[in-house]
Amino acid sequence: MTIWLDADSRILVQGMTGSEGTKHTRRMVASGAQVVAGVTPGKGGQEVDGIPVFGDVGEAMAQTGANVSVVFVPPRFAKAAVEEAVDAAIPLCVVITEGIPVHDTAQFFQYAVNAGSTRIIGPNCPGIISPGQSNAGIIPADITGTGPIGLVSKSGTLTYQMMYELNDIGFSTCVGIGGDPIIGTTHIDCLAAFEADPATEAIVMIGEIGGDAEERAAAFIADNVTKPVVGYVAGFTAPEGKTMGHAGAIVSGSSGTAQAKKEALEAVGVRVGQTPSETARLMRSLLRG
Repeated sequence: MTIWLDADSRILVQGMTGSEGTKHTRRMVASGAQVVAGVTPGKGGQEVDGIPVFGDVGEAMAQTGANVSVVFVPPRFAKAAVEEAVDAAIPLCVVITEGIPVHDTAQFFQYAVNAGSTRIIGPNCPGIISPGQSNAGIIPADITGTGPIGLVSKSGTLTYQMMYELNDIGFSTCVGIGGDPIIGTTHIDCLAAFEADPATEAIVMIGEIGGDAEERAAAFIADNVTKPVVGYVAGFTAPEGKTMGHAGAIVSGSSGTAQAKKEALEAVGVRVGQTPSETARLMRSLLRG
C-alpha cells in the first residue's frame, strides 16, 4: 500500500503547455505515472505528446477520470488554478509553484478546507512519489525503489538525498510538503497516514528551522504514532533572524531553532541525526536491529 498516490492514480497537469509543465509531464510519464490530461485555459483541444489538453479541470476530470492534479502555474495565477481544482472536487492537488503570496495560499487552503473534498500538498514543494507506482511532481523517480520507509520532508533537495541514502531499503511513499509558512499538508497529516499504512514500517521526518511544526509533530508522535521515527532538522548553523531558503525558515530568539526542535523530538523517542547521512544510518540500524 501507499498513501494518497498509487498505480491507479490518474494525473492531470495544470499548466502542462508551459515549459515547466511540459518538461515535468514528460518526466512523470517516463517514470510510469499515468498522466491522462493537461489543463490550460484557452488551449483546449491541443495535445502534449499525445496527452489531451482541456480548458478547465472539470472537463478534464469528466473526460479522463483524473483524480490528481499537479499545478505548474505561475504564482499570480496559482490561487485561481487551485480553486478551480477544488471546485471540480479533485481528491488531491499537488501545488509545485513557488513564490505564491502567502495571503493567496491562505485563501485557497481555506477554500479547500471549506469544500472538504480536496487535499492540497504544497505549495513550493517537490510533490509526492510512491516508488514503482506513481509520481506527481518533480521528484526524481530513479534514485530509490519500493520499500518499508515512509518519508515526509519540508525540503525538496533533502527529500532526494534521503531517498538516495536509503535506496538499498526503499520507500512506500515520499512526500515533500514544502517550506512555506502556510502549507496544505503537514508533518502531522503524513505521520497519521503512515501510521495507518500497513506497508510502512518506519518513518523519516525532515524538518527545518522556523515555526513550531516539528514541536507539534513531536507531541503528535507521543500520543498517536507507534512506528519508529527518525528525524533530521536542517539549520543547526543558521544565524538568528535570517531567512534561510524557505519563507518559513526563520528563527526568532529561542523559538524555531534546530536545537529546540531536536530536543522536542528526542524527548518523545525520535532519534535525530546531526546530518542527513547520520539520519540515514540511524534508520538503517533501526530496521536491522
